[in-house]
Amino acid sequence: MPTFIYEAINPAGQKQKGQVTANTSEEAIAQIRGLGVFPTLVREKKGKKGEEGAAGAGAAAGGRKKLSEITISIGGVSRKTLMLFTRQLSTLQDAGLPILKSLAVLEQQQRPGIFKKVLRNLHEDVSGGSTLSDAMARNPKAFDKLYTKMVAAGEVGGVLDVILRRLAEFLEKAARLRRRIIGAMIYPTLVLSVAAIIVLGIMTFIVPKFEGIFEDFDTEMPPMTVALINGSRWLGGRLYEGQTVPGLAYVAAVPFVLFFGVKLARKTSAGRGALDALVLKLPVVGALVAKSTIARFTRTLGTLITAGVPILEAILITRDTTGNTVFQRALTSVHDSVRQGDTFAEPLRKSGVCDALVVNMIGVGEETGELDKMLLKIADTYDEEVDTLVAGLVSLLEPLMVVVLGVSIGFIVVSLFLPLIKLIQSVSP
Repeated sequence: MPTFIYEAINPAGQKQKGQVTANTSEEAIAQIRGLGVFPTLVREKKGKKGEEGAAGAGAAAGGRKKLSEITISIGGVSRKTLMLFTRQLSTLQDAGLPILKSLAVLEQQQRPGIFKKVLRNLHEDVSGGSTLSDAMARNPKAFDKLYTKMVAAGEVGGVLDVILRRLAEFLEKAARLRRRIIGAMIYPTLVLSVAAIIVLGIMTFIVPKFEGIFEDFDTEMPPMTVALINGSRWLGGRLYEGQTVPGLAYVAAVPFVLFFGVKLARKTSAGRGALDALVLKLPVVGALVAKSTIARFTRTLGTLITAGVPILEAILITRDTTGNTVFQRALTSVHDSVRQGDTFAEPLRKSGVCDALVVNMIGVGEETGELDKMLLKIADTYDEEVDTLVAGLVSLLEPLMVVVLGVSIGFIVVSLFLPLIKLIQSVSP
């Protein structure tokens, strides 16, 4: 009878290892679960002969395996592809199709590329005795920790079809929220970019023409016009004799400097924390980021708890997928509090990252034993608030853009016409 090696999480949130004897991996998972622990990895223990055979097979197919791994590491799998796969796999499992057959069907339908290779690897691993979650964990470019842990919970509980359906709904809601935010930002970004290009064009090509006219008539220029012409000269590299780099080059470099500066800052924990805290303090944008983060982490945590993942493991997974250092620190405090037998809500209240409404609803969920349902309700509520904030932000940006463009163009027009008016007055009888 085969022997299976396992890694599991005990009720105290600690990892433990061991081995059991069973005919199949499903029986092994059931035995491990009967020990009162949550299995995170189950694989068959191979003897020396099997290991030598596996080594020989690996040597024979070494080139192909390495090529596959290199191809997978070049890029990840898009959210849309993963969302579609999850929904399709959920439908096939609901229909009662075996997991191996489901993976084979989805692999055949997939176009050649990274994800097709991932599905082929999944099929090979599962047919070799691995659990689906274990096979997914070997492909981190496609399936993150949240995904694999939920699938593992579904396998242990024998409700993989239900978990996949919930996971598909979770990914679809997260994608809708992301699309709404990105869609709301496209119009203002496009308008402001075009406006900036037009203003720079006027300053670079039109203002120098007027400057030549003013010099020919030798007229004294108002301070506004002097400032405009100096700005035009700086952009064109003509402000002073020693200027070697035109100001337009600095303006063009600003977006790239900001982008790479933020990237470099986020490489360090201190820089990442400072940037995340700064974003949360920005007017309007900070509230939008905070509410969207609350919606994401409550939905993630609620979905994991509903799936049967132990609370301590669920909090750690949620913390690692939150995407904001400030919230990660708060969830670390929550994890330590729960591990010591204290409440979930109190450290969250002390952190100050969540509104009183969120903390109170979580407290009620703890008292009633329905924390998962309460977390999902919070997520739904904050999804609606994010929609309202996005709509309000768009409504605020439209008049703000009109004001900014009006002031910019008005300053240029007035600055150019003041000397002309003065010139006309001087030549008038």
